[in-house]
Amino acid sequence: MREAATLATRRGGDVAARDRGLVWHPYAPLNGPVPYAVSGASGVRLSLTCPDGSTAEVVDAMASWWCAVHGYRHPTLDAAAHRQLDDFSHVMFGGLTHEPAVGLAERLVAMAPGPMAHVFFADSGSVSVEVALKLALQYQTATGSSERQRFLTIRGGYHGDTFAAMSVCDPVDGMHSAFPGVLASHVFAPRPPLARLEAHGDRDEWVTDEAELAQWSRDFRDLAAAHASELAAVVVEPVLQGAGGMRPYDPRCVRVMREVADEHGLLLIADEIATGFGRTGRLFACEWADVAPDVMCVGKALTGGYLSLAAVLMTSRVGAAITESDFGALLHGPTFMANPLACAVASASLDLLQDTWSGNVARVQSSLRTGLSPALDLASVRDVRVVGAVGVIQLDGPVDVPAVTAAAVRNGVWVRPFRDLVYTMPPYVCTDEDVATICAGMIAAVREVHG
Repeated sequence: MREAATLATRRGGDVAARDRGLVWHPYAPLNGPVPYAVSGASGVRLSLTCPDGSTAEVVDAMASWWCAVHGYRHPTLDAAAHRQLDDFSHVMFGGLTHEPAVGLAERLVAMAPGPMAHVFFADSGSVSVEVALKLALQYQTATGSSERQRFLTIRGGYHGDTFAAMSVCDPVDGMHSAFPGVLASHVFAPRPPLARLEAHGDRDEWVTDEAELAQWSRDFRDLAAAHASELAAVVVEPVLQGAGGMRPYDPRCVRVMREVADEHGLLLIADEIATGFGRTGRLFACEWADVAPDVMCVGKALTGGYLSLAAVLMTSRVGAAITESDFGALLHGPTFMANPLACAVASASLDLLQDTWSGNVARVQSSLRTGLSPALDLASVRDVRVVGAVGVIQLDGPVDVPAVTAAAVRNGVWVRPFRDLVYTMPPYVCTDEDVATICAGMIAAVREVHG
């Protein structure tokens, strides 16, 4: 009774104060900065209570870590969730199936680049990468190459926070040093040279230093050849490295990876968790390179930010190899695999995306280019770049995250900077005025804190 009374008293207090020291937040200490408390979310705006007790309404420039592409409280997604709740919210997927999962799987293989034929549902993006890596190892064993136990990837990548996913993240800027002796050792090629997506007339073109691109291609091919006998797959975020630095690179690099995979009998795994469903200006980033992967991971925007869901798509060749192997199955099975509620909302999200994503992303890209360009006049700014619905201000040193966050909130924008980057990946449904607010707020925050 005393515990219940204490909880009731705490619930009446300040949620941020109650949070502090009790709840872990991503990459933050328990005694870290006081979080902003969300009291409401609608459209592309969040209602916040700030650490100083003031309130603010801000445009969410982050789309809740890149997933709320339709904004908040979207009537179509709300209705899909309510309809599924009226039927059933969850059943196990072992030995059972249901329309939301099958219908969503049909949609995904139909819209994916290349001849995708099978879908494995997971409960988060990181777990989908774990599944894809397991799949590659099982594939190589099934096809007579059980010695192939390592992966080839590029520096600067980020694929999630679970152990196998961490092992293919950047070995320097990732979390390898925090878990010595536990993470598997894989093969890392140099980062591709930085590229720019620039408007040329009525179309966008990638601009890259050709000499650097040629050198990178030679280095990647040589590294793959040197380790080919031990490699199972190439793992990559196509065209845009996300949490590794919001760094775009030329689609021709992805073509090189496809050629290398084919030459040496490797699978090409495309991590489209952040880049999929239109974020880079193509429905899937692989399409910039006219490349079809063997395995593709999707998540984040899949449910429009409503529920956690991810999927691993694969070709019939990969599926057949697993089916005909000694195990006969892909050795993974999450409790919430193919959660019906998440699948129903995901199908509704894809309905919304189908007819609107291209025009919306092109419009957001144009507004970001216009709105962020004045940041180049600031002394602290090293670079500004835009790819699809991604806009980045790169500073000449580390961002003062709490100060820039607070300054952006005062200017009506929610951002979550990291390293030397103040960036936005906004909801696709942002109006031109919303994007202008985001850009102005980011620039004002950088100017105020870093000059």
